[in-house]
Amino acid sequence: MRFQSEVIVRGIKRSKGEMEGVKYDSTKFYIDNDLDDRTGNAKGTATSEYGMGTSEEYAKYDHLPFPFKAIGTFSQVTTGKVMKIVLEELKPVAASQAPKA
Repeated sequence: MRFQSEVIVRGIKRSKGEMEGVKYDSTKFYIDNDLDDRTGNAKGTATSEYGMGTSEEYAKYDHLPFPFKAIGTFSQVTTGKVMKIVLEELKPVAASQAPKA
């Protein structure tokens, strides 16, 4: 299942290197998610980490002021036992609409 959502991106982090002969290359995005308030024991948001692309992805967003609003395209995928949400694409919204920190 694929869907889009307006999100607030709080930060990004790139990582590239090699550890014990294993190469790694990724960019992580830190995006606000609503806390589950259905039981009345939580409210507000928490930041969740989403991986997308290689360390080259970082340069596409490095120039933006943080936090910023964006339209995220996500996929809901499963292994058959475990479901997760995957970030596929991120399109920043005009800077004039960026949220206040």
